[in-house]
Amino acid sequence: MSMTQSGAAADGRNSFIYVVAALAALNGLLFGFDTGVISGAMLYIRKTFELTTVLGYSMNASVVEGIVVSGAMVGAIVGAALGGRLADRLGRRRLILVGAVIFFVGSLIMAIAPTVEILIVGRIVDGVGVGFASVVGPLYISEISPPEIRGSLVSLNQLTITSGILIAYLVNYAFSAGGEWRWMLGLGMVPAAVLFVGMLFMPESPRWLYEQGREADAREVLARTRVESHVQSELREIKETIHTESGTLRDLFEPWVRPMLIVGVGLAAFQQVTGINTVMYYAPTILESTGFADTASILATVGIGAVNVAMTVVAVVLMDRSGRRPLLLTGLAGMTVMLAVLGFVFYLPGLSGAIGWVATGSLMLYVAFFAIGLGPVFWLLIAEIYPMEVRGTAMGVVTVVNWAGNLVVSLTFLRLVEGIGQTGTFWLYGALSLLALVFCYQLVPETKGRSLEEIEADLRETAFGSDTSDRSSVVETDD
Repeated sequence: MSMTQSGAAADGRNSFIYVVAALAALNGLLFGFDTGVISGAMLYIRKTFELTTVLGYSMNASVVEGIVVSGAMVGAIVGAALGGRLADRLGRRRLILVGAVIFFVGSLIMAIAPTVEILIVGRIVDGVGVGFASVVGPLYISEISPPEIRGSLVSLNQLTITSGILIAYLVNYAFSAGGEWRWMLGLGMVPAAVLFVGMLFMPESPRWLYEQGREADAREVLARTRVESHVQSELREIKETIHTESGTLRDLFEPWVRPMLIVGVGLAAFQQVTGINTVMYYAPTILESTGFADTASILATVGIGAVNVAMTVVAVVLMDRSGRRPLLLTGLAGMTVMLAVLGFVFYLPGLSGAIGWVATGSLMLYVAFFAIGLGPVFWLLIAEIYPMEVRGTAMGVVTVVNWAGNLVVSLTFLRLVEGIGQTGTFWLYGALSLLALVFCYQLVPETKGRSLEEIEADLRETAFGSDTSDRSSVVETDD
């Protein structure tokens, strides 16, 4: 009977942690929906507003369109810059609630915007919520998940990002016949409301609770998400890491942390400058340039979104089996090849009749390789490789870099196409993908199957070697 009860309790814990992780991963859905929905909406926004003037200043239409698209990136940079510190001060769960409210308000502003200026304001507000979500979602899931399934659970965040993009593409297609872009943008209020209501019933991160001196609460959360025999040992590990860290921004530049700061910043930049969001923001525009009509180009992006989701599912399944590095390196190699092919698609003049379909196939394969590697692995690694006391701050810094790269790409893509053509633009992204491959091969560690405290102990071991005078008690205990 006791064995049956123990098995039932374990099943209950497993069910609970999956529910918590899935609900927290709705942060990613907000992220993805905002990314995908603007791509289709822009085809009709440009028909509603005169995109040559902002605040009375005359501008090139492509510049104004870039500002509308990138408004969310500006807000996301602000949200990410504040989100790391707020996650450490307010707690992970509270920040998720705040982010959901902000995203709801931003979506409402965009839906009723009477002018392009108000639309841009709505995009910025929306972006602040996305910035919070992109920091705190993976952070919360990583800290509440057992080590043996942490990779898969954190990767749920990337799965919901891709699902949000696909949902946005379907929404775009549903409203494309009437060009109802306000409905496209306004429906972002729905997942924001679901996230807010759901998180009211979810627990706080046990690591954050312990850091605040709430050991009993931390123990209670761990008891609901861990095997009973592991609760005390994990509490002990958390206690030891807290006692060896000062928790200041300066800690990010300590010799033993700095290598992982370089890894995080590098991955953040490469995830964007390799061009993924040119596809997410401008896929209909790219395909329209090959001869597809508005509705047909939006429908083609639905196929791209479906591939994105399907391959992210593959990544989630493989993350804790194959490891982080194999998926990352395979994905980057494939991205490099497909960007080279995509450049040739636009270079060869003899493909005029089939160029739309060849371009669509190339984009699908490019997205597929991103979805099994750089997409999910980046968000997982930055939730794993930093010490607990500065984990929120570190993720904030890295996410700011990620959104800054996103902003640069979204602002420059149309101008790059005008300046060096589609072939030159995609080949540039391909060269950056190859550089990212070399960077990851040389510097990115494997974290599969390691607890967060073990990963931290390994970093200290690597930095301090056998010099026990500089090593923390974490390493001594782990030895």
